Amino acid sequence: MSHWYQWQDDTLILRLRLQPGASRNAILGPYGDSSLRVSVMARAVDGKANRQLQAFLAECFGVPPRQVALLSGPHSRDKRLAIQAPLRLPKEAQLGSAGVDRQGL
Repeated sequence: MSHWYQWQDDTLILRLRLQPGASRNAILGPYGDSSLRVSVMARAVDGKANRQLQAFLAECFGVPPRQVALLSGPHSRDKRLAIQAPLRLPKEAQLGSAGVDRQGL
């Protein structure tokens, strides 16, 4: 069982390990049992990596960027984000059938 995501009503909470300054934006898969590894092309300067992470996850989960909130870790590679009412679950995130059933997607 993965401990890097949880549902709170219709909000998906993700624990992430960010790789800024990568060659592409991508969900890379689980990082141990406690995080999901995600890469973004933006460097971690002046919040650019955080903004690109939020925009990228919004696109992946089918929501507007305003529905992706950074809960913790603004200056760390380890972050917690909330995605309000995701419309889809990317296969790269490997959330499993429990998450899909919960959302009815």
